[in-house]
Amino acid sequence: MAPGLPPAMERPHFIGIGGAGMSGIAKILAQRGAEVAGSDARDSATAEALRALGATVHVGHDAAHLAADASAVVVSSAIRDDNPELAAARERGVPVVHRSDALAALMDGLRPIAVAGTHGKTTTTSMLAVALDTMGLDPSYAIGGDLDGPGTNARHGGGEIFVAEADESDRSFHKYAPEVAIVLNVELDHHANYASMEEIHESFETFVGRVRPGGTLVVAADQEGARELTARVRARAAEEGRDLRVVTYGEADDADVRVRKVLPQGLTSEVTVSMDDGEIAFTVSVPGRHYAHNAVAALVAGAALGVPAADLAAALASYTGVNRRLQPKGEARGVRVVDSYAHHPTEMTADLEAIRGAAGDGRVLVLFQPHLFSRTRELGAEMGRALALADASVVLDVYPAREDPIPGVTSAVVTDAARAAGADVRHESDKPTAAALLAGMAEPGDFVLTMGAGDVTELGAVVLDRLADRPAN
Repeated sequence: MAPGLPPAMERPHFIGIGGAGMSGIAKILAQRGAEVAGSDARDSATAEALRALGATVHVGHDAAHLAADASAVVVSSAIRDDNPELAAARERGVPVVHRSDALAALMDGLRPIAVAGTHGKTTTTSMLAVALDTMGLDPSYAIGGDLDGPGTNARHGGGEIFVAEADESDRSFHKYAPEVAIVLNVELDHHANYASMEEIHESFETFVGRVRPGGTLVVAADQEGARELTARVRARAAEEGRDLRVVTYGEADDADVRVRKVLPQGLTSEVTVSMDDGEIAFTVSVPGRHYAHNAVAALVAGAALGVPAADLAAALASYTGVNRRLQPKGEARGVRVVDSYAHHPTEMTADLEAIRGAAGDGRVLVLFQPHLFSRTRELGAEMGRALALADASVVLDVYPAREDPIPGVTSAVVTDAARAAGADVRHESDKPTAAALLAGMAEPGDFVLTMGAGDVTELGAVVLDRLADRPAN
């Protein structure tokens, strides 16, 4: 049987309960029988889903929202110290628990797989959750995005496996103690929290150091940062006499699990890998080599827990995607609109290459929104160079999220670099106008890609409406 409620989580109050990570933990606690409450800046479908599970969700932040009998207040790193509900909790002596500690407590007594990496965490976690569920293993999971199939980002399952997305952005993944850890890639990002690649490597080493004795690290063999991490981890394990199994995967000649072939088939891929038991071929129902590699990481991790690899490979084909990860939004006038969460240059390049492969003779048109001023300052030029892979792009203003503006940092950092790389790019501050521009450019056979981690996702529907209103040829 799965564990019950962690200590002090009988009546938790979540500040920012509508967020991807926070809502997942809240859902699992509600499904385990907790009296969940919380608040968020605005109402949403996520809030409604939580209410359907019996949670109380307030709109707006107010000290009065914190119930007198709250057993704990759960916060993420995005919650500011001056939040009135957080201040009230401290005044009243209510325990304040970070999101990562709450998630770690939910994994106690189970067999956790923690999925880490600069990119691909949500997709890989989702692939594992869907495939294991398809096999009848009834996993619990906590994911940073809603699955297409079940339409949720978290669930309390009756099985012994817990699959969790492990976030490195604020070092919160140091709290987990997985039986299997996946590291997909290691790159510099989250510049507000990490000053160098050395800090990133140290952080990932700490995460791997939390793997349970006798556990497994599944790590990419094709990415430079991941290879460096593998070398460090192996040297440290040998020095400390640590019982850790390291399994590498990828197309590199020295990979323990070799990716032999990735054959694009429109918006799917056929993948062949060599494992200890021989070659296994399976279908990945999303396009792009990077998603194929995510599926192989999921396959290797499941096998490390004793799940039959051939059965898991077949079940991986049941994964049809997660919201915002090359998610088809519709088609109008022969133009297909796809939504991408990519906001780091590596992710942007991978998704653009995937759509380029699916577009055939059609063009790839992008509506891009840079995410965070700090990221744009450090990586904006690389973002612009990535946009040179598109046939044409329109770039919106920087989406600030939790950050205050940085003087001199605007989306011009991106557009200037894109033009220098030969891209056809323009800037537009007004979102409806930007959507209309893309719709006006598009012709039958083209793909329009809304790209970024902010509210650009809302513009796919606007593009489709503009296309539908356009007179037929």
